[in-house]
Amino acid sequence: MSKRKPIINIQNIVASVSLNQKIDLQRIVEKFPQTEYNPAVFPGLVFRLKKPKTATLIFGTGKMVCTGAKSEKESRGAVEKVVKELRSEGIQITEKPIVNIQNIVASAELGGEIDLESLVYKLSRVMYEPEQFPGAVYRMDEPKVVFLIFSAGKLVCVGAKKEEQVYDAVDKIQQLLEEKELIYYPS
Repeated sequence: MSKRKPIINIQNIVASVSLNQKIDLQRIVEKFPQTEYNPAVFPGLVFRLKKPKTATLIFGTGKMVCTGAKSEKESRGAVEKVVKELRSEGIQITEKPIVNIQNIVASAELGGEIDLESLVYKLSRVMYEPEQFPGAVYRMDEPKVVFLIFSAGKLVCVGAKKEEQVYDAVDKIQQLLEEKELIYYPS
């Protein structure tokens, strides 16, 4: 078990949504003038919420993508709120939206210095090209996530589909870094 407790923050959740029906985007624009829709540039309509602060892309096919939420619960809540607002203005949505979390982006601070030069030799599935990018890229198999690892002990974790996978992955990488003596904590 690690000496230090990492500080983990969920930064963004990307969820795909299916409404299983076609949606009239022009009608949404008429009812919600604050939406952004320019079909000549992009086929989706942008529907923003202030609370929770999210942006939902809505497509005429009935597919949606919600970004910006800080938790799975908040993401599902944002989708429900968008659907509720659409229905309140007479936009027919007949079924319950099907929400799938596609990607969770999280940051973590381990509180120690990481030796990126040695990381390349002691771990497999690592890419580190300091001339190109200041962090190392590490691909973890289980859970299936990708880390950006920085020498200051900061991490970015992408690819998780559940919040608990983020916490498991960060614990696992921290343990690995400690076992391989790649992280040094200030005394």
